[in-house]
Amino acid sequence: MELKSEILHLLRNSQDYISGQELCNKFQVSRTAIWKNINSLKEEGYDIGAVRNRGYLLRETSDVLNGEEIKRYLHTKYMAGHIIFQKEMDSTNIRAKQAYKENMPEGTLVITEKQTAGRGRRGRMWDSPQGEAIYMTLLLKPAVHPADASTITLVMALSLAKTFQELYSLPDGQEGVQIKWPNDLVLHKKKITGILTEMSADMDSIHFAIIGVGINVNMTEFSEDIKEKATSLRLETGLTLPRAKVVAKAMEYFEADYEKFMESHTMKGLKEDYEKFLVNMDASVRVLDPKGEYTGIARGINEKGELLVERDGEIIQVYSGEVSVRGIYGYV
Repeated sequence: MELKSEILHLLRNSQDYISGQELCNKFQVSRTAIWKNINSLKEEGYDIGAVRNRGYLLRETSDVLNGEEIKRYLHTKYMAGHIIFQKEMDSTNIRAKQAYKENMPEGTLVITEKQTAGRGRRGRMWDSPQGEAIYMTLLLKPAVHPADASTITLVMALSLAKTFQELYSLPDGQEGVQIKWPNDLVLHKKKITGILTEMSADMDSIHFAIIGVGINVNMTEFSEDIKEKATSLRLETGLTLPRAKVVAKAMEYFEADYEKFMESHTMKGLKEDYEKFLVNMDASVRVLDPKGEYTGIARGINEKGELLVERDGEIIQVYSGEVSVRGIYGYV
């Protein structure tokens, strides 16, 4: 273990200040070496107090997001077993594709503090402020038919809904977290999470699938153009949680849900849970079908993950495309 990690471990397990001299004696290094490593930890985001004649203290307010912090909370068999972290990168999805080329294992998690080229659905830019949100992509190698791969988006949405409900003690229903089919999560009718799944495949099999996730965790303000449509978990609940804890819990839930999905390659074992969170359920929806927009009532999903929309007494299976829900994101 490098000196910086050893100092962090010691500070984390101390309830009181640790003097610089004590650290020098412990690690047999100079005061300058201790000072440099403390400063390096501060640059990473650790809130370390320094008081003359008392020493250093790691404050609980630290919200550092990196591989080491995630692994502190992680309880999985293989999801996030390998973590690629950089302070800044163009896009976690782009880096995850590169990870596949480098033969990284399934469950590899790519995560960053700031994206410079993040994208949402249909090529939309994803705003990526530093230090307050989660931008991550998971590399998967599912042995499923390419037609079934998009269902993994729904699996991730369900896992995230469970994560937010548990960590933020959210109730069921409209006052809790909800899923806007197929790839958004909302809280109090505003967006808190977006999911973007991409894959590489041939006719009958998938080489890889990557699930990009952006979560508004600890933001306290949004730009004028999106503040009516977007919010954060902190703004809606008043809680400020370590982002590393949120990531680790999401990986735990996703591993279990992904394994259920792989049993049948469908939402068969997850459908009931998914529909409990579905904001579209029994709601009026506007389906933006390229062949012509229409309005109907959402009646849940089928095992393939398609949205079931009732229109004029007929059930239509919506496979993809945009769906607007009344009262969500300004749609009335």
